[in-house]
Amino acid sequence: MENNYLNDSRIGRLIEHALFEDIGFGDITSESLISEDQLGKAEFIAKESGIISGIDVVKIIFSIVDGQITFEPAVQDGSLVQSGVSIGSLHGPVRTMLTGERVALNFLQRMCGIATLTHKYVHAVAGTKAKITDTRKTVPGLRVLDKKAVMDGGGVNHRFALDSMVLIKDNHIAAAGGIRNAIARCKDYLRNQNIEVKIEIETTSVAQVTEVVATGGIDRIMLDNYSLEDMREAVKIIAGKFEIEASGGVNLQTVRQIAETGVDFISVGALTHSPKALDISLEYIS
Repeated sequence: MENNYLNDSRIGRLIEHALFEDIGFGDITSESLISEDQLGKAEFIAKESGIISGIDVVKIIFSIVDGQITFEPAVQDGSLVQSGVSIGSLHGPVRTMLTGERVALNFLQRMCGIATLTHKYVHAVAGTKAKITDTRKTVPGLRVLDKKAVMDGGGVNHRFALDSMVLIKDNHIAAAGGIRNAIARCKDYLRNQNIEVKIEIETTSVAQVTEVVATGGIDRIMLDNYSLEDMREAVKIIAGKFEIEASGGVNLQTVRQIAETGVDFISVGALTHSPKALDISLEYIS
């Protein structure tokens, strides 16, 4: 996704919808105060330290608002900036700069907030083999940007959507009549439909892990809401045969201990369902 997300047609539609939502039929404040031909410069300033994400989105926003505006980034996505640092500058018609200001900040602040939070988790597990991954707990419509921000923060993406991979969860297992039936049905379906994707299965106990390992035919086992003791036991049972993902009860205070059990991935819903927006402002220079 990191190489082609900007080519995703959803990005343009998303930005256009956000602009129409914010502007409506005109920015009557800027139109009443600023002449159409007044040119100037404004800078995006970080008001706190954090990881940058969303530079290309800002470019797209202002290209849609007014093709005469140029955005010159001072940093790249994934960069760590300190408070007071310029993220980039706008040059061109002042009126339309201010028209696009709020939409640009809304996207930029959210993406930087996600990237910054992700970076904190990645830093917390440094030195272990565990990778921090996101979930599908994203704001509807913003998933492609939310997941891009996770990558800018040093995390990795889990499945993008329901068609990206199989994830057999507790309700699927119950509806299918057990773990063995669920795995068998899933594999039969994928084979018959000629679909090649990874298969992950959620477990909630060491006993279920033992059954999954004996059954086989999957790629990753999720350990959902395990105690550290049970997680360590599950890792021993799996013994490197399958990828292991830990989920549930993960926060910045617990993530290091979870990583040290030997899991491969730690999924953190909070990265995208409750990030704190990074404090950024647009300041008119001249």
